[in-house]
Amino acid sequence: MADRRVTHPILEVQQKIIRDKLSKIKYKILVLSCKGGVGKSFISASISLLLALRGKHVGIFDADLHGPSIPLILGIRDKHVLGDSEGNLIPVNGPHNIKVISLTFLMSDPTKPLVWRGPLKTRALMELLMKTKWNDINYLIFDLPPGTGDEALTLVQSIPNITGALIVTVPSLVSEAIVLKAMNFCEELGIKILGVVENMAYYTCPENNKNYPLFKISSRESLLKDKAKLLVSLPFDPRVTEAIDKGEYPEFIKNTNIPLVSELNRLVDEIIK
Repeated sequence: MADRRVTHPILEVQQKIIRDKLSKIKYKILVLSCKGGVGKSFISASISLLLALRGKHVGIFDADLHGPSIPLILGIRDKHVLGDSEGNLIPVNGPHNIKVISLTFLMSDPTKPLVWRGPLKTRALMELLMKTKWNDINYLIFDLPPGTGDEALTLVQSIPNITGALIVTVPSLVSEAIVLKAMNFCEELGIKILGVVENMAYYTCPENNKNYPLFKISSRESLLKDKAKLLVSLPFDPRVTEAIDKGEYPEFIKNTNIPLVSELNRLVDEIIK
């Protein structure tokens, strides 16, 4: 296996600072897919909320610079990051006491596009990691950007003792061909794959309570084989969008009678067992 670790002296200093800052956080979980639009940020936010509801101390690092959805899903889009006297960034205190850091909180107008080249984006992510003061959390969820380029690579190589990665997909060949790259990315870097989350796998008809697949294939058959374990297949629930739009998703996810929420809780069971 080729050694992909970057050895620039300045980067090595930055990575040491980051490793020192993150070393006391017991569980560090990556959520990735290498493809946009499969619900990666939704999964990151959901498992963070459910972990917090179980009494865990949770933080989220929103590393998706071009499409930071975490603040919107958690209903904290209008919040701002504060600094302390030592130059540290203090994460926004989100619902259920989740600590959240996202570039959105540092922008005067979050609707403006981020027109940055690769090196600048990588530097921004490293700065966020170096300067964020997480205090007492025991779970840190990394919502990674799509792709396996320099941003994701440098970020992942800077995180010490990664617990593992969740791979998010939808049951379509277009998505799964790219998600295989995410699996290979983890394998090449020696990151444990906790399992695969199949999002938007089916729809439950409210008239007859039957499940109907939204796609013709299943990750269980076409993608996994011996690569990784399929942890859950999540239903599509249109009420989620309504809850997010109203800023009510952190309350919505408390309702364990909703099939989607029940499956998400089963996913968290798999993560913490």
